[in-house]
Amino acid sequence: MRFDRIRLQNFKPYADTDLELTDGVTVIHGLNGSGKSSLLEACFFALYGAHALDETLEDVMTTGTEEAEVELWFTHDGASYHIDRRLRKSGDRVQTAKCVLEGPETTVDGSRDVRGFVTDLLRMDAEAFVNCAYVRQGEVNKLINATPAQRQDTIDELLQLGKLEEYRVRAGNARLGVEDVLTERRGGLSKVDSQIEAKEDADLHARLNALETELGEVDAKITNYEEQRERAVSTREDAQDVLESYREKRAELDDLDEDIADLRETIEADERKRESLRSEVGEARDRVEELRARIDDLRSEADLDEATADAVAARREELDAREETVREDLTDARQRRTMLSNQAEKLRERAEEFESRATEKRSRAEELDDAAEEAEAELEQRRERLETLEGELDDLEAEFADAPAELGGASAHREEVREALADVRERLTEANAELENVRDRAEEARELRDAGKCPECGQPVEDSPHVDAIGEYEERIEELERTLSNLRDRRETLESKVERAEELVEAENRVGELRSSRDLFEERIDDAEETVEERRTEAESLRETADELDAEAEEKCSAASTQAEAAEEAGATVVELEADVEAVADAEERLDALSDRLSALEETHSEIDRLEERRENVAELNDERRERLAEKRERRSSLAEEVDESTVEDAREREEKAADYVEQVDEALATLREERDELQSDVGGVKGELRQLEELREDREELAARVDALESLHTEIEELEAMYGDLRAELRQRNVESLERMLNETFDLVYGNDAYSRIRLDGEYELTVFQKDGTALDPEQLSGGERALFNLSLRCAIYRLLAEGIEGAAPMPPLILDEPTVFLDSGHVSRLVDLVDEMRDLGVRQIIIVSHDEELVDAADELVTVEKDPTSNRSSVRQEDAAALAAAESLADD
Repeated sequence: MRFDRIRLQNFKPYADTDLELTDGVTVIHGLNGSGKSSLLEACFFALYGAHALDETLEDVMTTGTEEAEVELWFTHDGASYHIDRRLRKSGDRVQTAKCVLEGPETTVDGSRDVRGFVTDLLRMDAEAFVNCAYVRQGEVNKLINATPAQRQDTIDELLQLGKLEEYRVRAGNARLGVEDVLTERRGGLSKVDSQIEAKEDADLHARLNALETELGEVDAKITNYEEQRERAVSTREDAQDVLESYREKRAELDDLDEDIADLRETIEADERKRESLRSEVGEARDRVEELRARIDDLRSEADLDEATADAVAARREELDAREETVREDLTDARQRRTMLSNQAEKLRERAEEFESRATEKRSRAEELDDAAEEAEAELEQRRERLETLEGELDDLEAEFADAPAELGGASAHREEVREALADVRERLTEANAELENVRDRAEEARELRDAGKCPECGQPVEDSPHVDAIGEYEERIEELERTLSNLRDRRETLESKVERAEELVEAENRVGELRSSRDLFEERIDDAEETVEERRTEAESLRETADELDAEAEEKCSAASTQAEAAEEAGATVVELEADVEAVADAEERLDALSDRLSALEETHSEIDRLEERRENVAELNDERRERLAEKRERRSSLAEEVDESTVEDAREREEKAADYVEQVDEALATLREERDELQSDVGGVKGELRQLEELREDREELAARVDALESLHTEIEELEAMYGDLRAELRQRNVESLERMLNETFDLVYGNDAYSRIRLDGEYELTVFQKDGTALDPEQLSGGERALFNLSLRCAIYRLLAEGIEGAAPMPPLILDEPTVFLDSGHVSRLVDLVDEMRDLGVRQIIIVSHDEELVDAADELVTVEKDPTSNRSSVRQEDAAALAAAESLADD
């Protein structure tokens, strides 16, 4: 795998940067704080997103921007891929607005899915990537400082041996689960055996035979009793039939007596009713005579020739026509009266409204005159305030005459000074750290020199590389102390400049505020002048309008008087028409009374006819009732002759005897049936226990087969668990041997002619360094530079092991070293260059190094220079061919 291209927009110090990366060794160099490491962090972020950051998304977005974007093009296993991650600020939070990976015939969308795809593609997550291929700044000693257990977990995870341990744990959990089920099944089998033994001891078949014999005897008794009961029931039913016939005839006789009495009473009542109807007919005929007399009077009052319905209807039509005409005239007269009255009222209201508006406009004119005077006073105050502001503004602008920044550039100047101060502070921190480190190494070397021999191995330290480097350490200490002194002086100067820059920024801000205030006051003065003129003009216009409104009010009052007189005339016409309407209503009331009497006369005639008809119906019904009365008397005589009291008494005796016998037999049968039910229940219980016995035997066979299967499965899982453990141990041993071999090859390259002979890596990943005389050393006993180079060798060996172990199926990512020379002196840097050349010769396709060390720069195939613009605080990159650059420098030296 290799990185092909990285493009950044608003990512950390980069506003817009596009960098192409090639095969071979690429060195990214530049001043401290210029943003070299940010290029590598961007590549790492593009692959794994937020999981690759030690900070938040807010921290990676360039300050003051709303969006950021990182694009990475890379090649893996011959296929090309492109990742585009875009960030957007929403309020106080920064969120991923876009994350898309495009590859051969695939597109993945979303941060989580892209991270998962990259992890599967490279066979490593973000942590594994850092432990394998990306030596981050300050983490060069990460593996050597780790405990053997931590180192074992890290390397096992890189070599994917953790999967085997996961599988072994899963197999162990499965084995425990099978053991639980097996124990449960064995307990169930033992319980079933106990139940079978208990039921076999109960001799269920003998109990069943005895119960069935006893049940047969009880059934025979029940059958005999039931036959005798049926004969007694038959005798009782015959007697009951005789008694029922007697009761029916006796009841019929009683009913006939009641019916005869009812018919006689009904006939007598109807005769009385016929007499009452005859009286009602006489009263109705009297009412007819009275109605005829009243109708004749009403006909005369209505001025009709005859008292008929047709005559009444014709006269009503005449009155309706007259009423309609009068009411139409009345409606028109009322509408005219209302219209004229409303017009007069509206004219009076309109006149009052014009008078009120005229008063309001004169009052408003006076208010505008007062407001114009107040506006003139405020205008004078604003002119005085404007003169004060212009004076203060002139003083502040004069302050920038001798300032280190022009007016408008104070903020940029302050940021430039702050960045310079931050750079000096960073350099102070680095120099202090390096000075402390060199002092520690120098102190260690002096202690060895004074002791004369190593406190660990007892060997003489004469000619030891530690002791020989004391002079170099002391020179470096003096050089660093001079650097620190200069940096502290520079820091104090810059701190003073920052204070002055802060004052200029405040002054610049105040100038902006004053200029804005001045413009605002000038606008307000112009507005106030316009306001005074507008208010005086408006007041004069309002007075003219008030005079016009008074004239219109007078005209409206005159018109209102004219309309009020016309409304009075229309009211007199309304009174006359209302009298005509009342006369028509009186005539209609007389017609209504005549019509009512005619209807009543007709209804009375109809009532007389109905009463006569009812008298005839009652007479006919009484004739029919007399015939039924004769028939019922004849039926009563016939039934009286059929009733025999002696036969009825004999039937009662036979019924009582049969009922007593049935009752006795029922008691005996109930006892026998209860006994039979108990015997049947016992038989069913024994048969159920026999079925349970058979079911238990079947269950036992199934349980026994299940226990055998679980025991076999438990054995197989134990073997599988052991196999995963053995396989992991075997693979780890192979990897340890390969890693030890590769580590020694790399270490021989670095320390082939030094005091160290080899490195031992045991099965628990414990590291031991052996000197050429056979003395064993812990890596912690090495000097700072030696430890750093030792760790780089270990990381390179792990990288080689992973690359060779997967046999090209998934090519390794680029080998990335971020500031690997922090703890190295010049001699160790040369050995690091040899290590890089060796990795390139071993086939590592792409090596990317961040460093400002000139010796590493000379070893590069491609050179990327990072520079930061002090004005904008933005970084940019410049790409050069290292070989061509070296040739040009050589010609220049000649």
